[in-house]
Amino acid sequence: MKDLTRGAAANGRWHALFPTPKPVLAMLHLGGDDAADRLSRARNEAAVLLDGGVDAVIVENYFGDVDDVRRVLDALANEPAPKVIGLNVLRDAERAFALAEEFPVGFVQIDSVAGHLAPDADLEFAARLAELRANSRALVLGGVRFKYQPVNSGRSEAEDLALGAARTDGIVVTGDGTGIETAVSKIERFREALGPEVPLIVGAGVTDANAAEQLRHADGAIVGSFFKDTYRDTGVVDADHVARFMAAVARVRSGQ
Repeated sequence: MKDLTRGAAANGRWHALFPTPKPVLAMLHLGGDDAADRLSRARNEAAVLLDGGVDAVIVENYFGDVDDVRRVLDALANEPAPKVIGLNVLRDAERAFALAEEFPVGFVQIDSVAGHLAPDADLEFAARLAELRANSRALVLGGVRFKYQPVNSGRSEAEDLALGAARTDGIVVTGDGTGIETAVSKIERFREALGPEVPLIVGAGVTDANAAEQLRHADGAIVGSFFKDTYRDTGVVDADHVARFMAAVARVRSGQ
């Protein structure tokens, strides 16, 4: 049975952070040749994304390291900043929560919050995540059946989704890999299992061409590759790509 009270609370926190319908959360992958280049590129990309109207940027050590993440967070905190700053420290949620307390981070993204661990390890993981959440002002967006993550729980998808919803303020759904379109059938399954109250974010493969379909049953999107000049994670954020995407989202928001 779905916990509607818990779902309503998560929905309320989501809408408090993102009052605009179908928010767009843009990735800063921290590409560059060295630390100085990674910082410069991240600052420039954040400015392009902000000017283009995205609702948040996510600082992620996809190419850089945790020191790069810290430098970028410090820069964003001391410049005209995006509306919301998100943070994903890959493979180190502890560090992500620590940085979220040090800088004005609105949410922490964790690639997998349920299903990726065997039951015994999952109990320890869940207890520590609950402790971190209780001591943090940041929302948590977490993946279930996320790209590149194993499935070791021995539970059904719906059971892992229920656990994931209890551990987060929103669930992120993806397809098989970065830049690969998320199957609409998977988005629909996740929405059915979670119910209408739990925020559901499509985390990979959203483009201007499929935004209407991808967002039909979802509450927002995380976008990385489409914003790049090459449409690949290795590229650089391109203002024209941002404009095209945000125009498509504007049509979705207006019901066109």
